[in-house]
Amino acid sequence: MPTLLTVSIPATSANLGPGFDCMGIALDLWNTFELHSTAPDQPMQVENFGEGAQRLPTDASHMVAATMIDEARKGGKEAIDARRGYKIVCRNAVPTGSGLGSSSTAVLAGLIFANAVRPHADGDAPGASADGESTLARACAIEGHGDNVAPAMLGGLVLVASHNTKFVTRRIALPNIKVCVCVPDFNFLTSQARAALPTTYLRADAVFNIGHALLVAEAMRAGNLSLLAKVMEDRVHETYRLPLIPGAEDAKRAALDAGAAAVALSGAGPGLIAFADGAHEDIGQAMQRAFREAGLTARFWVLNVVNSGLRMG
Repeated sequence: MPTLLTVSIPATSANLGPGFDCMGIALDLWNTFELHSTAPDQPMQVENFGEGAQRLPTDASHMVAATMIDEARKGGKEAIDARRGYKIVCRNAVPTGSGLGSSSTAVLAGLIFANAVRPHADGDAPGASADGESTLARACAIEGHGDNVAPAMLGGLVLVASHNTKFVTRRIALPNIKVCVCVPDFNFLTSQARAALPTTYLRADAVFNIGHALLVAEAMRAGNLSLLAKVMEDRVHETYRLPLIPGAEDAKRAALDAGAAAVALSGAGPGLIAFADGAHEDIGQAMQRAFREAGLTARFWVLNVVNSGLRMG
C-alpha cells in the first residue's frame, strides 16, 4: 500500500485571553497523517492511533477524509472522486475536544491531501505540493476564523484579521516559551461555547480587549512574562465560558498560586494554558487537583511554543 504523502501538524492554543478569534500559538505536540493509495474500487478507509482512536470515525465521515473528498471534487478539470482508492492513517498526540486545535489539524491535512491527489491545471501529476497561501485561506474559510489553523500551518504566534472576504495573517517568531496545558475530561462543544457569548458588548469592554490583546502580542514577542501577567485578561469570552466548565475558575487560580505568570482558556476550552518560567509540573498538578475537587479527571502537558508549523514529507 504505497504512501503518497505524510504531514505533521502541531497543536495550537488560540485566543490567548483577550485575542478572541484573532491570535494563536503553535505548540510542540503533533498529529501526523499519512495518505496511502489502495485498490481503485476500495472505499475510503481511516485508521486512528493515539488520542481519540476509539471514538473517531474510520470511514469517509472522518474530518480528514471528509475535507479531502469535498475539496478534491472541486475545481473543474482538476476535480476527482476521492471516495475510493485511498486510506488515511492518523497518529494523534493532540487530545480531541480539548481546545488545542485537533480539528484544525484534521482540516489542514484534508486540504493538503486533496491537493496532492488532484491533477493540476499546469499539467503537474497528482502529488504536487499544496500552495501554502491558498491552503491557509481555504482552511480559514472552512473554520470561520484563522486563530487555530494559521499557527498550525505557520508556527510561532500568528495574528489573524478578516479583510473583506479574506483573511490577513502575520506570523511572529517567538523566543523560548514553555507552557503547561491542562485538559479536564469534560465535553464542552464548540457550539456550546459559542452559544454562551452575548450578541453585543459594551464599548468599554471592546476597548479593554483591544488594548490588552495588543499588549499580549508584544509580551509574547518579547518573552516578557511580567508584562503578560498584567495583560492576560479578557471581557469578551472567558467571562462567559469559564463558569460553564466545572473547576475551571478554581484551576486558573490554583495555577497562578502555584507560580504561573498568566493563565487563559486554550481556545474555547475546556483546556487551560498557563505561562510560567518554571515550576510547570507543580502548576499542572495544581490544576489537576482543582478539577478533581470539581469532580473531573484532568491531564496536563508541559510544552514548548514552536516556531515551525505544518511539515510535509
